[in-house]
Amino acid sequence: QVQVVESGGGSVQAGGSLSVSCAVSRYTSCRYVMNWYRQTPGKEREFVSSIDSDGSTTYAESGQGRFTISQDNAKNMVHLQMNTLKPEDTAMYFCMAAQRPTVVRNCPYRNYWGQGTQVTVSS
Repeated sequence: QVQVVESGGGSVQAGGSLSVSCAVSRYTSCRYVMNWYRQTPGKEREFVSSIDSDGSTTYAESGQGRFTISQDNAKNMVHLQMNTLKPEDTAMYFCMAAQRPTVVRNCPYRNYWGQGTQVTVSS
């Protein structure tokens, strides 16, 4: 069973920076696409950014140019650096490991979610 644990986050004023991290334990030899999502009360969880095992990245328009996702494969960690934060970035941020098969291993498609970490941006 893959476990995902977020850390970081906190409170900052608008224009400031924060970083959230995600540690993934019990990694298998499957391929993982690491994702960050966020959610505010009463709203659906929305995609923020992702990074594939080959290092390719994707960002939601809301974070383009302000957020940077990176991964440390040696430590099985993923980081999301958030700069020029806005009050509308306030949310619970969730890390999700999307398990995918590889050419040599038929891994089942599964998504593993962390418990989330709060990011609050004040105006």
